[in-house]
Amino acid sequence: MTGLIAFREIVLKVHSRCDLACDHCYVYEHADQSWRARPKVISPEVISRTASRLAEHARDHALPSVTVILHGGEPLLAGTARLRLVCEEFTRALAGTAALDLRIHTNGLQLGSRHLDLFDEFGVRVGISLDGDRAANDRHRRFADGRTSHPLVLAAVALLRSPPYRHLYQGLLCTVDVANDPVAVLDALVELDPPRVDFLLPHATWDTPPARPDGAPDAYARWLLRVFDHWERHERPVPVRLFESLLSTLRGGPSLTESLGLAPTDLVVVETDGTLEQVDSLKSAYEGAAATGFNVFDHAFDEVAAHPGVRARQLGLAGVSETCRRCPVVRSCGGGLYTHRYRDGGFDNPSVYCTDLRELVDGVEGRAAARETAPQLADPAELVRSQEELTRVLLARLHADLADEPGWARAWELLAAVEEAGDAGADALDAVLDHPFTRTWVLAALDTARGDRHSGAAPAGGSGPGAGPAEAARRLTALTAAAVLRGGLDLPAEVAYRDGEVYLPTLGLLRLGAPGTEGRAALRATGAGYAVRDGRTEHRFGPAAGDARWQPVRTWSPGPDSAPVALEDLDPYRTCFARPPRLRLGAGEAEEWRGRLDGAWALLRASLPEFTRAATAGLSTLTTLTPLAGGPRAGGWGEAGRHGPGALGVPYAAGVPETALALLTGRRRARLRALTEVTDLYALDGQWQHPSPWRERPVPVSRLLADVHERVAVEAYRRATTAPEPGASDAIHRALDRLSGAAELTVTGKRLVAELRWELKAVDA
Repeated sequence: MTGLIAFREIVLKVHSRCDLACDHCYVYEHADQSWRARPKVISPEVISRTASRLAEHARDHALPSVTVILHGGEPLLAGTARLRLVCEEFTRALAGTAALDLRIHTNGLQLGSRHLDLFDEFGVRVGISLDGDRAANDRHRRFADGRTSHPLVLAAVALLRSPPYRHLYQGLLCTVDVANDPVAVLDALVELDPPRVDFLLPHATWDTPPARPDGAPDAYARWLLRVFDHWERHERPVPVRLFESLLSTLRGGPSLTESLGLAPTDLVVVETDGTLEQVDSLKSAYEGAAATGFNVFDHAFDEVAAHPGVRARQLGLAGVSETCRRCPVVRSCGGGLYTHRYRDGGFDNPSVYCTDLRELVDGVEGRAAARETAPQLADPAELVRSQEELTRVLLARLHADLADEPGWARAWELLAAVEEAGDAGADALDAVLDHPFTRTWVLAALDTARGDRHSGAAPAGGSGPGAGPAEAARRLTALTAAAVLRGGLDLPAEVAYRDGEVYLPTLGLLRLGAPGTEGRAALRATGAGYAVRDGRTEHRFGPAAGDARWQPVRTWSPGPDSAPVALEDLDPYRTCFARPPRLRLGAGEAEEWRGRLDGAWALLRASLPEFTRAATAGLSTLTTLTPLAGGPRAGGWGEAGRHGPGALGVPYAAGVPETALALLTGRRRARLRALTEVTDLYALDGQWQHPSPWRERPVPVSRLLADVHERVAVEAYRRATTAPEPGASDAIHRALDRLSGAAELTVTGKRLVAELRWELKAVDA
């Protein structure tokens, strides 16, 4: 069947009775009482058939791993012989098909060394239910005669923590009761040094709402936030899955628990009689709520996956109520646990804990926003460092793909030698690796190496760059040779040239033969420049050589205190912009363009001094300008292409005002692109669409954010240089309001939106 989400986790009920009488238990104390008609212990036939079904499911869906959770009732009541049979059958069935992750959830009362020896043999990890200190635990977890269970649970945890078994300790599960002291509960759990703590809201529905002693609709949020504050004060001493899930979604990551977030369910329950059911918590809703009508003897897991109740929990944003879809925290809370939405016969409602969840998400975000906001947003130096690291990570991936290619291997060895040649070598290598079009080349080569040609960069004037391992090795050789020359290193720098020429990144283009010729040449640094030996002949080239065969990369300086900006009209990988680049500018054309750039920069300095100060700072994000064919066009000013940070494409034929606007908008686009490459400003796992003041149809948040990010700067420029566009500021405000309520924005994205509001406020002042 197509469109089904495979089950990666099954809950196997190995015993349907319990040795405790917890009054908050959803199995025995809530609406569904089907446990009464089921066998106490799972049979060998059900075990064997379930294992076969799971192996079949794993094969059909090519699952790398599956998780089997032994559950109950109290699973330890099944006895070690039956538990061993479970471990043996599932290990045998999954061997050679998928990795098996065995776990057990227990109250711990029966746990002894005989169990743990068995679990050690099969790698069964153990989670224990414990609600905190003795007072908290005894509020619900007692024997039928009222006796406390707390000392026995502590003894079980102590055994589990002992050296022979510590590696099996999975964590503690704690059901929240707002009558308990949240600080005392967390302290009691942390004292047991668990690998993880799970806080669980007690199962409830709108028909059977949770206890609220003070009648407050946010009582559970306030309790959990007190736990969070205590957890933070103590530097997060143990992982808490509820909090880590919220922090993950606020950063744009996935939910880490079924009870929160929009991730589809991938769990199925097998009862002791082989009945296949939906998630167990549904037993809190009504009699038969978890039923599917299927069993392991007659039905495959795919049939359960197609069940309407299961599919309803796999729809993501479309699977929550209309109220939830409009809520800005829906990506974090996910509408709450499906069970908790039940009301008057249906689940198309917000959670009965809706107010709690909203307060909890907002409370965690407010407390953690500063810590969770990506530092690259506020610190240009950190953004530069992250981008440099990204290029190196991508280059390492390319090396992994091409390491067996002889030409690549030789060039890589020289690159390593350059890096090891002291500060001069490291600095020179940094300069060529941080050249923006190095990233373009690496991305194109990765696309080609991995068979994804549709997004590779095309070379200037035809084929070549990105065309295969030989071209990748040729570029790496040239890049390394450029580093050798820049650093004045005494290393053998041999380049391969094609079509009679070789481009040395950041330095220039060297012609070594007639068009159509190929060969190799040795390069070296000299006192006054560089030298090339092709066969027996050596030629000098470089800044002072006056060799017509050498075309250096030209530069332009925005001002006396500014680092020079490369005017890059030579690099074959400069074709990463939406429009084609100009071919090499003549000397007169280059001077003319410099004049327009000078005028544009003077205009920006006068109208937007903050922009020019930021752009000429020591850690500038403007290092390379590429002249593009044609003049300015509507809606397309400066261009940020598929390259590393620092490069802008600017229409060559644009006048001074248009060039100023191109520099402004291009740098804004480049900055946003650089941020999105190393931080998460928004999540991409939903189908959110937002009205835009500038577009006919709703757009994703990425498009709306990009539009606002650029238009705030354009509005500032227009107000400083010409009459403002009527209604432009109002449109930006409307878009910012829409962004402020966007559920898919991360804490970093929200911080960026706040910055844009401050910028617009300054413009409006």
